[in-house]
Amino acid sequence: MKTEELTYADAQKRLEEIVHQIEENNQDIDKLCDLVKEAKELLAFCKNKLFDVENNVKKIMEEEN
Repeated sequence: MKTEELTYADAQKRLEEIVHQIEENNQDIDKLCDLVKEAKELLAFCKNKLFDVENNVKKIMEEEN
């Protein structure tokens, strides 16, 4: 999944799917490793997206003052 084309909502949905798959506890070790890696990438994407939104909101609020 390319994060450049991802929305925050899509990333969150995929993270929920990954958590569900891991909770089922029926993944082989290779698949589990891939899921954890993907989850890490998605979490970084979401964190960056939230950081960008926070900065944009601060800029907008500063412009108002």
